[in-house]
Formats: sequence, C-alpha cells, structure tokens
Amino acid sequence: MMSDTYKKHYSVIIVGSGQSGLSVSYYLQQEKIDHLVIEKRTVMHSWKHERWDSFTLVTPNWQCLLPGHPYDGDDPQGFMTRDEVIDYLNRFAEKVNAPVVEGVTVEKVTKNDQGIYHVSTSHGEYTADQVVIATGGYQQPLIPRMAEKIPASMVQIHSVQYKNPGQLPDGAVMVVGSGQSGAQIAEDLHLAGKKVYLVTGNAPRVARHYRGRDVVEWLERMQYYKLSVNQHPLGKDVRHNTNHYVTGRDGGHDIDLRKFATEGMTLFGHLLDYEHGEMKFAPTLAQNLARADDVYNSVNRRIDDYIRKNRIVAPEGYQYTPVWEPKQERETCHLAEEGITSIIWCIGFMSDFRWVDVPVFNGCGTPVHERGVTSVSGLYFIGLSWLHTWGSGRFAGVATDAEYLVRCISDDQSVIPTRTPEKISA
Repeated sequence: MMSDTYKKHYSVIIVGSGQSGLSVSYYLQQEKIDHLVIEKRTVMHSWKHERWDSFTLVTPNWQCLLPGHPYDGDDPQGFMTRDEVIDYLNRFAEKVNAPVVEGVTVEKVTKNDQGIYHVSTSHGEYTADQVVIATGGYQQPLIPRMAEKIPASMVQIHSVQYKNPGQLPDGAVMVVGSGQSGAQIAEDLHLAGKKVYLVTGNAPRVARHYRGRDVVEWLERMQYYKLSVNQHPLGKDVRHNTNHYVTGRDGGHDIDLRKFATEGMTLFGHLLDYEHGEMKFAPTLAQNLARADDVYNSVNRRIDDYIRKNRIVAPEGYQYTPVWEPKQERETCHLAEEGITSIIWCIGFMSDFRWVDVPVFNGCGTPVHERGVTSVSGLYFIGLSWLHTWGSGRFAGVATDAEYLVRCISDDQSVIPTRTPEKISA
C-alpha cells in the first residue's frame, strides 16, 4: 500500500485509514479520481490494537457490508470475534489496495484563497482540491481530572488499553461506565472470577433476542436502520445518545446488570468525586437501572406492534421483570478497604479536530454537516455517529455514506482545473 514517492498535489486527500477512509478510497478508485490516504499509525490500527481479547461485534455478521466486501463467512447470524474482525478487515484492505502512507501525522488542514487545501504533515506539505476527514469521532480517550487525585499505586487504564483480566494486579476492579464497553468489560472480569465494582450511568440496554429473532433483525425489518438523522424523532440530538449495551459473546445474549448484582457484583450510581481514599456517588443506581429496563421494554413493545400490524407468526412476547433491586444505595466506597487495586475508565471519548483549521465547527468543536458535506466546498467528514443513519459509524452503513460522498466529490471534479503533479521523496 505504500510507495517510495508521493505526489505533492492530489485531487483528494483522505485522513484516516480505518473502514471509513478505505471505503472512500474504494469508490474514488471506481471513479478514477487520484487520491492519497494519510494514516498516522497503521491501517485499521484501532481494531488491531484497541480492542480487548474477548471482544465480539454486538451486531450480527450479516450487517457487515463494507463496499465490495460483505460478510462471507458461514455464520451470518453470529458475531465475529476480535480476531475474526481483524481478518475480515485485513482482507478488505487487501481488496481496496488504497494508496496509503502510514506513520504520517496530519498536523493542520487549511484552505487558501484560491480554494486549495494545504495539508501539513510530519512528512511534509501536501495540497489537495478536496479533503475527507475519516478519523471518526472517538479520538481522545476520556479520563476525568479527578483521576489525578487517586494515588499512583492504583492502576488506572482506559477501556482502549484493556486486554484481559490477566493484565491487572490481584484484587478487585472498579469499572467506571456502563455503556457497551463498560458493561462488556465488567462481564469479562466477572466471568474470570474478579470482584467487580461497576459504576453505572444512563446507558440504555436492549434485548439480544426477542420473539424468535435477534432484535437487530427485527429493527432491520422495521426499516429503523434506513431512518436518517433528519427523520429521527430526536433529530441531530440522537448523535449524543449512548449506545445500548448488549453482547455478541458466546453466541449473543442480554447483559443484565441486576443479574450481575445477584452474583456478587457491586453496583453504584453516577460517580461524583474522589476524596481521601473514597469514591463518592450520587444515589442514582435505581434510576439508572430502571431507565435501562424501560428502554429494553419499549424496544420490545415496538417489535410487538410491528408483529401485530403485519400479522406475523412469532413466539409470545414478554416484559422484563427486575430480578434484583438495590435495597440501599451506597454513596461512598473506600478503595483500599474494599481491596480495589485497579480502575478501568469506560466513559467514552471526545473528538479533537483542532488540527482542521477550516470554519465548519460549532461552539463545541463538532463539525457541522449534512450527510458529511460541510458548508465549505471540498471538505467532508465520514465515520461519525449518525452521520446519516444509525449505521454510519458501523460496518452496516459506511459504504452508503462513502458512495454518497464520492458522488459529491465527483460532481465537484468537473470544475477543478487539472494540474501537473510534482513528486517528492518519502
């Protein structure tokens, strides 16, 4: 994928070589538009190096629909493991054979008065007629400032650094965050026999299977995944929603934090602060669990309505009934007294686009766009949550997004004057 020399000017420069960046390259090659993909690490780096060992997809394999590379295994209803995902993506990268330069950091993107983009990198200067930002929205792992007050003897890692229970010291583990990563990592530790203290948040949950089918299949039939962000009842606010927790582990099953509690896991409400050896919590555990269950039941009711309206023969439905309730909420936890020796922060990421020096951001530093197209001609984003549909940040929808953006790019090509490219050494 790498050559020894690179042009100085390209019609399109893509920043990022994950599934989104390579999907754009796939369609640009079909349109015979010259381009370069710049990657600060290696192709598919996050999938290869920032997933834990027991990781599985939480969506069925049949939803893996990268361009020219749909899932081709023998278990479409199953959930690929970490190694299987890496193999799937490696084969995709080989098919695309994108013009990628690895180990190059993009330091700044600007646009001059003549409408040309300048891309400053650790490798030198490039220019382009158009630029696609394909770095996604999960760039900076979030760890709260309160972590600075916790003694250095406490092992603290972010979810991107977690691999398996064996990397942690002996003793109990506090997992902060109950979204997809937090809930699955807590389960991984729990199944390994670790004493787990889980700090919950407002993440919703969903059933794995309901009325004879995977819930994802029901939602596909109900056209939910074709719903655009502009059609969603929450509008663009849906981009800030936390993902539902569920797992594809061992063939796929629900994650029920209440059941974990009956098996010895200790649950807390929202984390407030750390002082004098103690973590402090809001008394919101019962509320957090109830909200998650309400979403679980509401999704099932929508499936019930769909089955009834379409007169589909399916097994009987049910409403989830809590198997455990907190009798009294704990608002403090002394780490040393509880034998807690490590903390895993599973509270997500923040985007960091400060290196994109083009006026397309709102007051929160989030790019403003319509389906990835910004108000500044020639600048595009892809791979963001709900860029267009639910599948935009996943294997299910990135191909559709990439194909749309390349159509926009191709339309603009007609007004871009040709230039004689110059070559520079790598």
